[in-house]
Amino acid sequence: MFAAITSPRVPSLLYLYLYLLCFISVLVGVKSDEQERQLLLNLKSSLHNSNPTLFHSWNSSNSVCSFYGVTCNPHASVAEIDLSHHNLSGLLPFDSICQLQSLHKLAFGFNSFYGNVSHHLKSCANLRYLDLGNNIFSGPFPDISPLNQLQYLYLNLSGFSGTFPWKSLRNLTNLVVLSVGDNPFDPTPFPTEVVSLKKLNWLYMSNCSLNGIIPPGEIPSEIGKLTKLWQLEMYNNYFTGKLPFGLRNLTGLQFFDGSMNNFVGDLSEVRFLSNLVSLQLFENKLSGEIPMEIGEFKHLVNLSLYRNQLTGPIPQKVGSWADFDFIDVSENLLTGPIPPDMCNKGTMHGLFVLQNKLTGEIPATYAKCTSLRRFRVSNNSLSGSVPAGIWGLPNVVIIDIELNQLDGYITSDIENAKTLAQIYARKNLLSGEIPEEISKATSLIAIDLSENQISGKIPERIGELKQLSSLDLQSNKLSGSIPDSLGSCASLSEIQLSQNSLSGEMPSSLGSLPVLNSLNLSKNELSGEIPASFSRLRLSLFDLSDNKLTGAIPQALSIQAYNGSLDGNPGLCSSDVGITSFKRCSGSSEMPRDIRTLIICFSIGSIVLLLCLALYKQRKKKEKDRERSLKEEYSWDVKSFHVLSFTEDEILDSIKQENLIGKGGSGNVYRVTLSNGKDLAVKHIWNNNVDGGGGRRRRRPMMGKSKEFEAEVEALSSIRHVNVVKLYCSITSEESSLLVYEYMPNGSLWDRLHVDRMKNELDWETRYEIAVGAAKGLEYLHHGIADFGLAKIVEANVVAGCVDNSTQVVAGTHGYIAPEYGYTYKVNEKSDVYSFGVVLMELVTGKRPTEAEFGEKEDIVNWVCSKVQEHNKERMMEVVDSRIPKHYKEEAIKVLRIAILCTATLPALRPTMRSVVQMLEDADPCKLLGILVTKDHSANKMQTHKPT
Repeated sequence: MFAAITSPRVPSLLYLYLYLLCFISVLVGVKSDEQERQLLLNLKSSLHNSNPTLFHSWNSSNSVCSFYGVTCNPHASVAEIDLSHHNLSGLLPFDSICQLQSLHKLAFGFNSFYGNVSHHLKSCANLRYLDLGNNIFSGPFPDISPLNQLQYLYLNLSGFSGTFPWKSLRNLTNLVVLSVGDNPFDPTPFPTEVVSLKKLNWLYMSNCSLNGIIPPGEIPSEIGKLTKLWQLEMYNNYFTGKLPFGLRNLTGLQFFDGSMNNFVGDLSEVRFLSNLVSLQLFENKLSGEIPMEIGEFKHLVNLSLYRNQLTGPIPQKVGSWADFDFIDVSENLLTGPIPPDMCNKGTMHGLFVLQNKLTGEIPATYAKCTSLRRFRVSNNSLSGSVPAGIWGLPNVVIIDIELNQLDGYITSDIENAKTLAQIYARKNLLSGEIPEEISKATSLIAIDLSENQISGKIPERIGELKQLSSLDLQSNKLSGSIPDSLGSCASLSEIQLSQNSLSGEMPSSLGSLPVLNSLNLSKNELSGEIPASFSRLRLSLFDLSDNKLTGAIPQALSIQAYNGSLDGNPGLCSSDVGITSFKRCSGSSEMPRDIRTLIICFSIGSIVLLLCLALYKQRKKKEKDRERSLKEEYSWDVKSFHVLSFTEDEILDSIKQENLIGKGGSGNVYRVTLSNGKDLAVKHIWNNNVDGGGGRRRRRPMMGKSKEFEAEVEALSSIRHVNVVKLYCSITSEESSLLVYEYMPNGSLWDRLHVDRMKNELDWETRYEIAVGAAKGLEYLHHGIADFGLAKIVEANVVAGCVDNSTQVVAGTHGYIAPEYGYTYKVNEKSDVYSFGVVLMELVTGKRPTEAEFGEKEDIVNWVCSKVQEHNKERMMEVVDSRIPKHYKEEAIKVLRIAILCTATLPALRPTMRSVVQMLEDADPCKLLGILVTKDHSANKMQTHKPT
């Protein structure tokens, strides 16, 4: 045995053994590399992308370590795959991916991957980093308990629904980052598993249905055990109760956002978080005082606590230490002065303290804050003079100081305010003259200086403000004449100069303003005749009363709609025999009475004869068409909301089959051409009975002369928005109602998309403009008019007792109505958002809300979602209308993603129309779908909510 070991042949055998071992290792390595290559090529075959060169390196002749987006470990095995931010789509094959044994990083964020994430994900046992965020997956997220090495988990805004597997977190004790926000998960209480993750430094759980409405829940105090947290995001959930006691232990917290919840109690727990950079708790029910300690926070750059019930003073040192950005503590009950030093570093953009009980003066320091863009201190009890420099801040967009007791002057510094768009200073004690230099603030859109003590003349060069839309100077001490140059402000829609001491003649140039809607010059000392050019104006508000006007009233202004608008001018006269409140105008040569009587009788006889002939011809025509005029059947009541250039009879006579241009769930729409050539659109709504053919009537409850209908008509009549059609008047009877709108000459979107497809092709740019315009119109109805919207109209009918026939109410709009209406009969603004989402889907797909190809009882929403979830590689792009060019399809997909958000089954998960407008207008793909989470840990960045 010993001899064998010491034999000279042993070294040779040892060398042979080592050689064989190396050879076998090489063979294993080659086999392993080939296996990983096939797995990656399988992944490539599952993906779709618009960049043909992206996967150029992914081929069978290259090593996997040279594949784009792939990183290998020292043993040449795949360790990382990072394909985020590449507009990729497809279904991810986790059954293949997770066979890569050395894989520890997988990043697929900011793409358009769809479908379910399979349970094979749990086979990626060595993962330390997983990013699936900002995609359009569907279904629940699988259990990932085996991934006990995971440190970074990004699932935010990824489309997952159902119940999140919170219990998986018990085994993921190494998690440093957990981001699951902006997903429509099932409502659930705050997951206690989260508070056991002691290494966590970033927690993003916003907008993911935490703490369901029933039962409400609180954040557990154990959250204080997460002492390494530097970012905590949980806004827009259903949290209730007080801020948890343990919050004070999170002394390393830099970003805290618990906004849009139902938190109560005070802010005492926040006073220990001295490293905060951003604190946002707006739209809660918090009370008590803002802790004085917040004023000592050395790193704080924004503070947003608006719409709470906070009392007491604002800490006077707040924002004075760092590069402060903005403060918004509006709509509280705060008292005391405005902190003076928030712009110490010259970086402040927004000061929002409106609707409180603040006192004292505006600190002079803000007159030097050249970075300020929005200065809003309205509706407080502020006093003293407005610092002169405020008016001339070079970057300011809005100065809002109304409803205070502020005095002082508008200074000539205003010539430096090149970006100033809005001045709201109503109801203060401002005095002095309006400086001529205001004409150099050429970005001005709105000026409201009403109810002050401003004197002197209106600046002669005010006509240089070409963008000015609203000018309100009423209830001041202005004198002199109205400048003729005011007629050069072509964008003016409102002029309010009443209750001043203006004199001289009214400039005829005002009659040429193309969009003027409101003109109030009452209670002045204006003299001379009413300019003939005023006859061209079509105003909803017109008031020249209580002046010293003389001469004849123009015929176009002698109408019932302007009743009382000219009172208090004893020098005016009228040639209209129907107007008795003014003296008759006497002609230069009086005609003999008998001749005048003869002419009048002859004229009346001629008119009667012509009317008889016209009625005879009309009756013959009606008999031929076997139709009866509505005016022969009922007594009608007319309510006008604008100056009318037509009569009731013209409308009623035009409600006939040959003028029919559309049918809806609540009535028919007719195109009416007036005698002056102007077109109108008239919607005919039956109240209680609808002709069922053959002269028979059937019951059909609809909007009639009910209080609900009248309220909605009043709301419609007050609308002044470029994206909302104008309502001229309503004409109602016991049987039906007519709503007279302006006519849109380009036809309906339905016709352009679905009827005249070839004749009136809609390119993508036009569709996008339609989407944004419609969104802004609906946003105005939701946020600019209280309690308004399609949902409110439908709800009014339900309240009125139409529940039994509710399906008839919406019969003509099948496919647009939100699903909750079918089982609750309750709708709100979120139901409008659903309907708008359907319209967006129409614009992107070119399909009708209901099509035979969708299948029985299916609609466009179900069809789109099913296509997005299908496993076919090209399905996502196939949803887009084939008429949209290829280079626009990515943009169309982005709009489709917004549509999917709008048509979420759960109303609470649908965005507001204000958010929809913002998403549609945002051209940056990384911001298109709401709030995104930054992953730059080294810089500790986080996107914050900026007030508007």
